[in-house]
Amino acid sequence: MSMNSLLDALAPILPILKAVDLSDPGAAAVLNARLPVDGADLAAVSALVRDGIAAGWLCPRDGGSLTYGRAAKAGEATLGFGIDTVDMTGPGPGHTHPSGEIDLCFALEGKPTFDGNPPGWTVYPAGSWHVPTVRGGRMGILYFLPDGAIRFEPGPTR
Repeated sequence: MSMNSLLDALAPILPILKAVDLSDPGAAAVLNARLPVDGADLAAVSALVRDGIAAGWLCPRDGGSLTYGRAAKAGEATLGFGIDTVDMTGPGPGHTHPSGEIDLCFALEGKPTFDGNPPGWTVYPAGSWHVPTVRGGRMGILYFLPDGAIRFEPGPTR
């Protein structure tokens, strides 16, 4: 099991993600129906995320309430997505999604939510900002970033 195995398992999913309209408020629901987190299409990805976190190769960097890593930089093989990896139990750093963000969240312990959402897909439009937060347990998360674009910064002022 390795990062290459994970990228191979993600290859058939990337064209589906590439077709998602990130500005559509129903995009996450469409992905959750098309690719359920506990469905056959994601079984290998789920196993690789769990194994990679346990073995330390998926999220090798320590960030406090999370460990993280990068599966791939944006490029031709990933259809323009940068793919970041996170093992979270609390809040992460606030950031802006210049081109949007698609998150695939797997429950690892407890009954976790990601930004209030159950395990599965979460979608953020271009220009959105948030403090990613896991509550109620622990999650393994894959962040699909169009063009690899992400800006870690304080949130908008009111």
